[in-house]
Amino acid sequence: MKWFDGYLESLQALAARQLDGNSQTLNDTIAFAGDAVNGQVAVLVNDNSSGNDKVIVTEEIKTIQDLKGKKVAAEEGVVGDFLLSLALEKEGMSRKDVQIVPMETVAAAAAFASGKVDAVGAFPPFWSTALKRKGSKELISSKAFPGAIPDLLVVSAKLIKEKPEQVQALVKTWFDVREFMAKIPKKPMRLWPSVRALAQKNWPYIKRERSFSPWKKTWKPLVQGKP
Repeated sequence: MKWFDGYLESLQALAARQLDGNSQTLNDTIAFAGDAVNGQVAVLVNDNSSGNDKVIVTEEIKTIQDLKGKKVAAEEGVVGDFLLSLALEKEGMSRKDVQIVPMETVAAAAAFASGKVDAVGAFPPFWSTALKRKGSKELISSKAFPGAIPDLLVVSAKLIKEKPEQVQALVKTWFDVREFMAKIPKKPMRLWPSVRALAQKNWPYIKRERSFSPWKKTWKPLVQGKP
């Protein structure tokens, strides 16, 4: 198990066959599919973002239309950037209508908080950094686009071909952990010492604005005859 402080690094690592699997969004999976050395296969929908990804703006920006000509920081190709595209399209606008400032999400949130840009597309915990700017607020979130930003468990096609039983065990483990979290909700926080501060700080947001897939085992096995 490997924890990545930078989400983009995890996408790159899976594509470069440095990982066998990763938790990532659908749009990011599609974006990196062409670069994946060993191929990529989604084996599980972990959850759906229902407000967890946001576009944060300055006080004077009231509508998506107000973004026209403004500087918007976003990490190109990942979820905050995707949400921005969805929001613009919904209002009949395009990316050409805004000044996109490409940078990693952590830097994008910091740039917004320090007044260098007018808006930022971000995922947690980084939009909380953006909201430290006086007068800043949420303009739109993934709640406006139900089902558009699912999080997936993605593994390499090579792993499925060579070790399908391990992939099946991984999927089963996810359901076991979800059941554990449902029955003893506070216990997982004490079991993640390396990321405890981050998890405890952001878990209320994640839990409230993310729709987890049911933990009851409704899946079909990859390996016939094995649970």
